[in-house]
Amino acid sequence: MICERLEKSVWTPGQPRLAPPAGSEAWKKLPGAGRLLAAGDEALRRAKKPPALPLSLWLAYTERGDRTGYETPYFARRRTLCELVMAECVSGQGRYIPAIADYVWAICEESAWQLPAHNVYIRDTPALPLPDVKRPVVDLFAAETGATLALAHMLLCRELDEYAPGLAGRVGDEVHRRVLRPYLRDHFWWMADTDDPKDKPVCNWTSWCTQNVLLAAAALLPARALPAYVKKAAAGLDSFLAEYGEDGCCNEGAQYYGHAALTLYNALELLCQMAPRALESVWEEPKLRNMAEYIVHMHVAGPYYLNFADCSPLAGRRGAREYLFAKRVGSEPLRALAALDAGEEARESPVDNSGGISLYERIQSAFAEREMLAEAEKRRDRPIPAAPDIWYPSVGVLSVRRGAYMLGAKAGCNADSHNHNDTGSLILYKDGRPLLIDVGVESYTAKTFSDRRYEIWTMQSSWHNLPEFDPAGGAYQQLPGPDARAERVEADPDLGGISMDIAAAYGPVPGLGTYRRRMALTDAGLTVEDVTDYPGAVALSLMSAEMPEADGDTIRFGTLGEAVVRGADHIQWEAVPVRDERLRAAWPETIYRTRVYFTGRVKIEVR
Repeated sequence: MICERLEKSVWTPGQPRLAPPAGSEAWKKLPGAGRLLAAGDEALRRAKKPPALPLSLWLAYTERGDRTGYETPYFARRRTLCELVMAECVSGQGRYIPAIADYVWAICEESAWQLPAHNVYIRDTPALPLPDVKRPVVDLFAAETGATLALAHMLLCRELDEYAPGLAGRVGDEVHRRVLRPYLRDHFWWMADTDDPKDKPVCNWTSWCTQNVLLAAAALLPARALPAYVKKAAAGLDSFLAEYGEDGCCNEGAQYYGHAALTLYNALELLCQMAPRALESVWEEPKLRNMAEYIVHMHVAGPYYLNFADCSPLAGRRGAREYLFAKRVGSEPLRALAALDAGEEARESPVDNSGGISLYERIQSAFAEREMLAEAEKRRDRPIPAAPDIWYPSVGVLSVRRGAYMLGAKAGCNADSHNHNDTGSLILYKDGRPLLIDVGVESYTAKTFSDRRYEIWTMQSSWHNLPEFDPAGGAYQQLPGPDARAERVEADPDLGGISMDIAAAYGPVPGLGTYRRRMALTDAGLTVEDVTDYPGAVALSLMSAEMPEADGDTIRFGTLGEAVVRGADHIQWEAVPVRDERLRAAWPETIYRTRVYFTGRVKIEVR
């Protein structure tokens, strides 16, 4: 898609326009200028010096698999630097330069920019104990660090050198040594520019890292040096796009849309400026519009999203990248959602709290805000255009709305990126509130992306809205992998329902030949009917954030809804304490698992 266009075009390298000069009127007149200054002042008060990153924190991962010990101060350094740089660009008075210099210096002094968990040269191998300072690893956050420092250099080069002569040169040297030269010289699996099967399948790393390498190159290099980066990036992004179905569904889930489709958008915008006129027609590709609008179809209401895979139901507000992507591909629903979310964000916070470690995304948000706020004002009394029901055959995801209800159903297989063993599971919302839930994932540790991944309870099928066979004995759950899939999948013509056989997702279970699941949503609610030839006991889990109460054949989920069960042998429920910080961001301190025990057939009507 991209390489072909480049090869058919004659183009002269162009220099991307990344940001106006620091301290210029364009910065001072930003609608969020006051909030950016307030965030910078808060950063000065909160973080008078960069948090320490001693060896012991790196070793906490190497020895115990603890990711948060190192990652918390690592990300805090970069987040604070972004806040300080944005404030200095608005003020232009040098007030923030000493602190910026301290943070820039500290990051340059880090032995490695990759995370301990990513300290590998070969995909899916154990992380090496310590970084090799002579052989940098370009991972997600080394690339993002390179982009942020390169942009800080571009914006504040003169001011940094006046404060500490030679500092700006040090920044440029470190970005070249750790990111730009390795990108052209070495091969990392995420580059996806070869046919090596060990590099497949690609995931958000490809678009995310590529975006940031292109940003670093654009900020530090003259236009004549950019073609080598353009050509290599085009090859990698073509591989990334090839992994997507034409329907545009993100198999990593709604929370990873920002790291996948949106970083692809930014990378394409940069390529369009680096290779003027060669790639403009790419925005006419239907796949790009489908990729952009995926998030609209996953949006339930308010802050909630359908959250399959390693995703939280709170996938964050939409913003500048979505808005700009929507304009590029002509998506009215996405443009509206992004503008209204941006308006809410601006009204609610007197301090810029976007919180990310990407300086470029902060710049994008700042300079798109005026237009987004104007759009939001026009739409204040108009609802967001309703997203139509949709079936994504490439991943096997159904999103359907009827009356007060929204259903997300998952067919597909258990080989998705960030996979959970959840083939055949479902998520149900009523009145914009979660009724039957997907729990999501706990804070990442070394175990999360290891061969012990499916020992983690949130990854297992019995903690999704799915059956378990022989619960008192073998407790057979789903298996991971491409063969663990839904078969004979049929979505209704009006997309109001879906049926599938999920027996294959469980592998060899003695006595199990078929497990046919039928889900149908109407204005009255959801009906789930499961029929199996398995001769023994089956325990069907129903996960909820509302406390259940079983009364005969009826399960009441607080005051939100109830389920009438037909064919149950018995029903029981258990409280599940939520102690993990990542899960607690989305759920209360206790969630619940209801177990419906049956033999052969069960029908559940949720109202």
